[in-house]
Amino acid sequence: MEYLITQYSLESGALEIQYIEEFFGEFPRRKTAADVINRLQDRQSLILMAEATLSDGLGTRVPVAYKVMHEIKSHETDPKMCDLIARLGDCVQFDGRRILYSWIGATRSDWRGQGHFRALTEESEAWAVAHGYNEVVVKTKNRYYGMRSTLTQLKFDVIKYERNDDHNDESKVYMSKLLTAEMVAGHRSMRSVVQA
Repeated sequence: MEYLITQYSLESGALEIQYIEEFFGEFPRRKTAADVINRLQDRQSLILMAEATLSDGLGTRVPVAYKVMHEIKSHETDPKMCDLIARLGDCVQFDGRRILYSWIGATRSDWRGQGHFRALTEESEAWAVAHGYNEVVVKTKNRYYGMRSTLTQLKFDVIKYERNDDHNDESKVYMSKLLTAEMVAGHRSMRSVVQA
């Protein structure tokens, strides 16, 4: 199967993310286009969306999964990024390396298990290696078992666990993957990528 992926510019991608997040009821707070633009406007980033064709006989394509990634540096100014860097400081080396943060992403529940998120991840890894990144990190919560399982299958390693003493399902799980050309050569998904 060949996966259809669209790479978006910041403004159009932000609107697409705002639209697709309406399909994710498990997220307590959905990202708006303004949230996406504010986070990404002054940093290198990547916005990808996987599309699939409906079986309606008309060839209708719909967005089914997305992934948004951006660079993080040791000297951030945004308070949320400063907090992330502080939390990762004992397990990720920032100096002299380029680190990519997998910020948001998901697959619509009716399209899960079909490889769309793998294709997005593999495309983002190919892009990251081509742009000189050394490592990608992601933060999730303990309660997102499906996401943690998917990341494990994609060979992300747990690098830190921050226990929430009140509710363990709210504990934070940090995962990481080193990026190499050899890793990209081993990717399994066939992808067709277009620019929006």
